[in-house]
This record gives sequence, C-alpha cells and structure tokens, in this order.
Amino acid sequence: MEKVAFISGANRGIGFETAKKLAQTGVKVVLGSRDLDKGEEAVKKLRSIGIETDLTQYDAFDKNAPQKVFDYISDKYKKLDILINNAGVLLTGDIFVVNSSTVSDKDLKETFQTNFFSVISLTQKLLPLIKKSDAGRIVNVSTILSSLTLHSAKDSPISPAKELAYNASKTALNAFTIHLALELKDTNIKVNSGHPGWVKTELGGPKAPIEVEDSYKTSLRLATLDQDGPSGGLFHENDVLPW
Repeated sequence: MEKVAFISGANRGIGFETAKKLAQTGVKVVLGSRDLDKGEEAVKKLRSIGIETDLTQYDAFDKNAPQKVFDYISDKYKKLDILINNAGVLLTGDIFVVNSSTVSDKDLKETFQTNFFSVISLTQKLLPLIKKSDAGRIVNVSTILSSLTLHSAKDSPISPAKELAYNASKTALNAFTIHLALELKDTNIKVNSGHPGWVKTELGGPKAPIEVEDSYKTSLRLATLDQDGPSGGLFHENDVLPW
C-alpha cells in the first residue's frame, strides 16, 4: 500500500525540497500550506518535473486546522505514515540578535504558537491515523540553536545566536519529541527532532552555507528510518546532536 506523508509549511523552502525528495521515493506527499494559492503553485512546480503531490490548507494560527487536516487525510487516504512538522517562524529575522531582556510578549506568543503549540495540536489530532501505519514516522524540524548544552558551553559555536523566542520554542519542541517518543516506545512509531543545517531560506538568511536544494537530507532520513532506526533523538543527517 502506498505510503502517505503530510508536511506542514511545504509550499517553499525546506518543506518544499523535502516534499520533492520524499515524493521521489514513491511516497504520496500532501503539502500543507497556509496560503492555498502558493500551495497550488508548489504543486504545479512539482508536477512540471514529473512529481504528483496533493495539497490541503494548514494554518498554525487556525485552531480548527488540525481537525481540517485530519478530515482531509482520513477521508482520502484512511491513514498517515509520515508527519513532518516543518512549519516554523523567526519573527525578528535575525538569529544573531541578543534579546532575552527585550523580546516582546507578542513575538514570544506568536513564535511559540507556530513552532510549538500548533505542532502538539496537529500531532495529537493526526496520531490516530499514524497508528494505522505499519511504520509511523514523526519528524519535528528543530535546530541546533535549540541545544541548551551547546548554548551553555564555553566557546560554543552557536554562542552568538541568542534570539530567545525562536531558540526557546525549538527547545520546547525537543521536549515534546523526547516525551512523545517515550510514550510511543512500544509501538511502531518513531519520533525524532531534526536540524536541517543553516539554510539559505527567508529564515536562515543569505549568509547561510547550505543551499535550500540540499536542505531536505535530515528530514528525509528521519522520515524513512527502518524499524531498527532511532527514536527520541536530535539529529543532523547522520550525526547525533546534544540536547
């Protein structure tokens, strides 16, 4: 039976590249896009290179979005094999800002809504469909900037990057990964966080060393782990990163 995947924020950037590569493995990919017009453009772009995908609307600020996605996938596919929680925001647009003493309540709340709260709501709603899979995989797209170990280490390579809302929201996301993986340890579902690298997206900025075309690798690996693969970790490609 054909595998089915849902990727949030899949109309551009890392999500789009992940959708493309995952679909090329034979998985039916449903793109989640807040803007349906932009989502349709992504579907057409993929179709132009011979890749057929599906599309449904997903808006992290719509409290009814998880139910809408569940209904769409349940009605059309009956199950879900892969969930990639890819949608994320960095509202300041600068990972190198130091703003713990100045970050606004608005930025904190909006960042956590997209990067953390909505991920939990969506995952919880879709979990019954994932449990119908023979090999369920949940990938939470995180970042090395979520690592408290590295942030607190002397001479850490990520030391200058102290944008609180983004970093803290991804640290919280990692906690969800650990807790959910433990809860599902006796099932066929694997849950992992993935750091795609510093990528030249709107979020990563033009100075990032990784081209967006190469940004899919970690998410693809975690989405296609075999039964002996890890669960409950933070990874960049094949490397284990510290919490």
